[in-house]
Amino acid sequence: MSVLIVAGTSTDVGKTVVTAALAAGLSAAGRSVAVCKPAQTGVGPDEPGDIAEVTRLSGVTSTVELARFPEPLAPDTAARRSGMPLVRRAQVLSAVRELDARHDVTLVEGAGGLLVRLGAGGFTVRDLAVDLDAPVVVVAAAGLGTLNHCALTAEALASARVKCSGFVIGSWPRNPDLAARCNLDDLPVVTGSPLVGRVPEGIAGPDVAGFAAAAAEWFDPDWLETLAT
Repeated sequence: MSVLIVAGTSTDVGKTVVTAALAAGLSAAGRSVAVCKPAQTGVGPDEPGDIAEVTRLSGVTSTVELARFPEPLAPDTAARRSGMPLVRRAQVLSAVRELDARHDVTLVEGAGGLLVRLGAGGFTVRDLAVDLDAPVVVVAAAGLGTLNHCALTAEALASARVKCSGFVIGSWPRNPDLAARCNLDDLPVVTGSPLVGRVPEGIAGPDVAGFAAAAAEWFDPDWLETLAT
């Protein structure tokens, strides 16, 4: 049993699709997988959120969403503006540990970047990683500017003594430009952590069977095997 935190360098870098791809790849390796989303923002009460997208793409149905807020803001801000209760740190830890007790791998998808405040007391995704003694895989953009974001995220993890499991490009372009191509070599150098995956852009379409079948191919096979074992 193990927990893996899926964090991002920022918002809209592909965390949900990467989470779905990891869930699909681990399921294909014969592992039982659960997914937890502590806080979902920018989605109405009856609208599908990130968890629904993970299930649609991966087929994994053992999922937990602890809270959702209608405005597309940081979870603590969105909660305060909506007048709804803030997510509590103990609530998240309890939910993740309960899933972890029943599954081989539990994926926890963050919101926005690593240090976005999730709820009461200003706790962050990094705080959850510390509490759970869980490694973090960081989802990043492909192109110009991402090296700085990745280096800052790596430093933030190191300062809290949280293990960085690796970096994944959340949307690898069909025709990568010069910056994106150079980043493949430079990202491990500036972060001190390996680049362990590239998920193709636009892959989260209607062909869910194709997504699930190909998901494992987007990650370093040795790295994915360590998660599965």
